[in-house]
Amino acid sequence: MPTSSYPPEVIPTIRVVAMPTDTNPAGDVFGGWLVSQMDLAAGTAAAFRAKGRCVTVAIDSFIFHEPVVVGDEVSIYTKITQTGQSSIVVHVETWRRARNTNYRRKVTQGKFTFVALDEARKPRHLPPEDGFDTITE
Repeated sequence: MPTSSYPPEVIPTIRVVAMPTDTNPAGDVFGGWLVSQMDLAAGTAAAFRAKGRCVTVAIDSFIFHEPVVVGDEVSIYTKITQTGQSSIVVHVETWRRARNTNYRRKVTQGKFTFVALDEARKPRHLPPEDGFDTITE
């Protein structure tokens, strides 16, 4: 069940249009396509905070609220909700905008966990926050 009626008042991390190759025979976008787009967005936010490479280690929750169809503009919003020594938890919401309208609806949400990696692909400590951890431009 959606937790809000309006998308977040920030710039989405990713915005893309759902294309015919992303859909099943009924014209609905594959759930796996949405998961991959959300993982890309969450990974972008995590790498920005970690100032380097991160890897997805868990998708702790995922909810589909309603389908996405061909032509929908898909906007994916991210927010870091928790950090540990090397881990980052990112809340992700996906909203659709029906083509040629301003009608928006939340379609999915999930919680993705990442671990920051060093050059040897081993977990590393997150650098200190510098106050510029929100992607706004």
